[in-house]
Amino acid sequence: MNTVTPVQVMRILLGETAQHEGRPLYECLVEEARRRGMAGATITRGFMGFGANSLLHTAKILRLSEDLPVIVEIVDTPARIADFLPVADAMVSEGTIVLEEARAIFHLPMRIRDVMSADVATVSPSTPLPDVVDLLLRKGIKAVPVVEGKRVVGIVTGGDLLARAGMPLRLDVQDQLPGGVRKEHLRSLDDQKRTAADVMTAPVATLNIKTSVPDALSLMARRNLKRLPVGDDSGNLTGIVSRADVLRAIAKAAAMTGTLASLPPGIKATARDVMYADVPTARPDTPVRDVLDALLATPLRRVVVVDEGRVIRGIVLDRDLVALYAKKSRPGVLRALVAALSGREAGWEDLTGTAAEVMRAEVFTLAPDAPLSEVIRLLVEHKAKRLVVADGRGRLLGMVDRDAVLRGLTEDRASQ
Repeated sequence: MNTVTPVQVMRILLGETAQHEGRPLYECLVEEARRRGMAGATITRGFMGFGANSLLHTAKILRLSEDLPVIVEIVDTPARIADFLPVADAMVSEGTIVLEEARAIFHLPMRIRDVMSADVATVSPSTPLPDVVDLLLRKGIKAVPVVEGKRVVGIVTGGDLLARAGMPLRLDVQDQLPGGVRKEHLRSLDDQKRTAADVMTAPVATLNIKTSVPDALSLMARRNLKRLPVGDDSGNLTGIVSRADVLRAIAKAAAMTGTLASLPPGIKATARDVMYADVPTARPDTPVRDVLDALLATPLRRVVVVDEGRVIRGIVLDRDLVALYAKKSRPGVLRALVAALSGREAGWEDLTGTAAEVMRAEVFTLAPDAPLSEVIRLLVEHKAKRLVVADGRGRLLGMVDRDAVLRGLTEDRASQ
């Protein structure tokens, strides 16, 4: 039998003509609940009722113009309803909010069709490489399926561009460059006269639209994939799903109940179980050149700035360094930095300053005993790829990233 979970029902009674910022209030409430990832919301339109002003509202044939009663009903865990209550209360200027304790059984199939992006940018095998990169940067996406008609024949990812096209920087770092430098990189790709077919990964792993989220998770973890095209039973492209999409779906399901049968086996694991303990560090007075050396030596592409007691003071990301030196309007220094980050020899003597001058002081951290459901929630909420693990006194313990979380979710530690 499925697990019965304690929930709370928020029932908002209002008139159909009630407005919020020029729009129907009931629409605004449901959209806000959806934006915040609430478990579910339903709108019911009544045919008769009255409120505190004793005015009768009815749908009788002679009174079709009256303000009919509407009920917005939202169901979620008590904690999430408590968080949403102030939001709803601020939006409702006239009406009644009722809270009711209940118990529920959640049936969540967690299908890929429900979490994928249906609006997919695509290219053809003959699309010139500069056009592919321009599309990726313009859309802010990290991969694009290559199609012939509606059939997927390959995929071009940021990794493909680094490995096969000679692009010097990752897409998210490339986006921090001044327009002139980006155009130079695109021109160098254009000089190669290469197309999407020359650099794409083929054949490409795909998912059927009926695939479950846990099965997609397992495939991504097993083959270290970040994005997968989704096709129908005929093999035609219908969408694309990312690691973030999968994690977001799991986080939402876990927030409602941690005992759902379709949740992956590792959902009860903790940050400590999956974190990297070997995290590069620097002191606030460490020279930027040494920070850069540490960045280049780690796949994490981050250096945590700590004091002598390992208390976290900040963090340095490669993309932050590029953004910072791009603003300094010193082309020679920026080119040296780009050369260094792309693995080419460069003179770093012009890279002056200390870690304290280039770090970001805001560091997203979590406790080592945080369950993976909480880790996922924070990754999704902050749109982060990695989070720092710290003890109760703010001292560095490690770091978690999406890859580690994916692998951890597929492991059944309870049976080990």
